[in-house]
Amino acid sequence: MNERLILVTNDDGYSSKGFAAAIEVARGFGRVVGVAPETPQSGMSQAITMNAPLFLRRVREEEGLTVYALSGTPVDCVKMAFDHLLREQRVDLVISGINHGSNSAVNVLYSGTMGAAIEGSFYGCPSVGLSVDDHSPDADFEAAVAWGRRIVGDLLSHEIELPLCLNVNVPVGKPSEIRGMRLCRQNRGFWREDFFRREDPRGREYFWLTGEFVDGEPGAADTDERALAEGYVAVVPVQVDLTDYRQLGKLADILK
Repeated sequence: MNERLILVTNDDGYSSKGFAAAIEVARGFGRVVGVAPETPQSGMSQAITMNAPLFLRRVREEEGLTVYALSGTPVDCVKMAFDHLLREQRVDLVISGINHGSNSAVNVLYSGTMGAAIEGSFYGCPSVGLSVDDHSPDADFEAAVAWGRRIVGDLLSHEIELPLCLNVNVPVGKPSEIRGMRLCRQNRGFWREDFFRREDPRGREYFWLTGEFVDGEPGAADTDERALAEGYVAVVPVQVDLTDYRQLGKLADILK
């Protein structure tokens, strides 16, 4: 049996603590190739680089592990891996993360971490986006690593119907404090932004984006937001089809 090949990427950059933690998850399951952005690329979603060259460099090489830095987005990293670096090889799994901060609810649409995971699923292998519900630079990834290993091990030991992409969010806490895991659906929450206006020394106005997350379903018991709030790892299978099937029949009577 050939050794498994795991592709690891993220959106916080090749030197980030979360990327190192994701590599730690992957190394127990086969040979690891990591391709991550040169600089942080949070919020890039499915963005690709079309009007600038991409620069690729190898930054780490040791037995069972090769790491590259790419001057592009998380999705660029996945494309570079599949279509150039690993073009003639079979990739068994993609891991994207570990992200600082949850990618639950609508964050899945903005997230560079999940953008890369979704892109990985386009290439016919299971993909996992892994995040911890802690934005602090010194976030503790111990529980995310432990649960990441458990989930990856389960996926690799079973026949999986493809495409498959999992959005995995781990609550804050030590492994012993996590209450378990829930398969759940995406919360219909959203962000309401504020733009703080400032002026630079030359009088030019500029803005800083901030905002507040609004839980669109505070009473729902089956969502990722509820699972995290109650101390459970939230696992949501995501898909690319954004069709609103509920509206198809209704619109047929309106748009004639």
